[in-house]
Amino acid sequence: MDESVTILGAGIVGICSALSLAERGVQVQVIDRSAPGRETSYGNAGIISPWSIIPQSLPGTWRQIPKMMFGQHKPLSARLSVWPKMIPWGIQFLRNGTEEKVRKTSDAMEFLCGPCVELYRRHLVGTNAEHLIADAMYVHAFRDGSRASLTSIDYDIRREKGAEMELIGHDELRRLEPAISPDFKAAVLIKGQARATSPGRICDALSEKARSLGVTFKEMHVRAVERSENGWNVQGDIETFSTGKLVLALGVWSADILKSLGYDIPMMAERGYHMEYPDPGIEVMNSVMDVDAKCVGSSMYDGFRFAGQAEFACIDDPPDERKKRHLNALAKAAFPGLNAAGPRFWMGHRPSLPDSLPVLQELTSAPGLYLNFGHSHYGLMMAPKSGELIADLVLKRNPNSDLAAYSFDRF
Repeated sequence: MDESVTILGAGIVGICSALSLAERGVQVQVIDRSAPGRETSYGNAGIISPWSIIPQSLPGTWRQIPKMMFGQHKPLSARLSVWPKMIPWGIQFLRNGTEEKVRKTSDAMEFLCGPCVELYRRHLVGTNAEHLIADAMYVHAFRDGSRASLTSIDYDIRREKGAEMELIGHDELRRLEPAISPDFKAAVLIKGQARATSPGRICDALSEKARSLGVTFKEMHVRAVERSENGWNVQGDIETFSTGKLVLALGVWSADILKSLGYDIPMMAERGYHMEYPDPGIEVMNSVMDVDAKCVGSSMYDGFRFAGQAEFACIDDPPDERKKRHLNALAKAAFPGLNAAGPRFWMGHRPSLPDSLPVLQELTSAPGLYLNFGHSHYGLMMAPKSGELIADLVLKRNPNSDLAAYSFDRF
């Protein structure tokens, strides 16, 4: 059998998978319709945290949905066209919000997120881009100080797993982040993590390192995938080729490829947006989340980025242009000194499964097809470890861990 490996998807998950395979001596090519790291990976909030180990669905989440959709900050929205698909997905999502399931999911998330800072720094060695990973805290800022507590389940789980956290008041928060609005009365600091000062440039640096190890990248739209006698045939808009082993790392677009092969998976396109201000006039030293708006502000290489929102929509729906005004207003409210002139507006697709965990496995009924997608809000954190695991699976090396939590069969 042909021992070549083709990765479909050149986002951060695909890039890290290619690096891990190439470091193990495997011949790899990566196919995507866009240049490496220019889709969902490009526009995230830049958080690189071993402590982003809390799933999206928690006990009581269902009570918050009306306020999230119709309250002042509106961090959640859904287009009418997607409701028939979203309702069954949402039921599964809420069923994953019991304390027992949250704790079990958190264990699986910790396995992927725990080594993220260390692995990125290892991958970036020799790239002249090591400076793009900066030590930082995650600042969860609350307008209502009574809501800031280390006893809620999300902070409780982190504490049990060893996270160093601190609850601070208004004055301490203003000293830590002078640019933040005085409306914020308290904050929880999650320490011992890092932030990306340019996710796009990190993707550039890692893809160049992969090229130096022999990985080839090709821009091509994949139209179809089918099993062949010696592996897999991939039909693109430029050419059709064969490969011995195939890694599916196309994020939200992975579901369509699987469906064409007869497999259904409950994947939703959960859109995120950002505004990036090139001359912000302020500096933020950490990743700062406005807890009410579910948006994160961070000073980056190209300006100040304010990223967040969760919009459920069909993949091909155009961006909601109203988000520009909404995000701009939220950014100004959270950081009043922000110079909001000339912002760049961006939208990307989070590949969200209802339990906040990705799929990581060789599909047992389709030998040679490896799944590495569905990382939801956590792709930047989970990508390096996911890449290592996929490399081990491709090479038939025992990962020395139970990967059942990431199995396709759990659905």
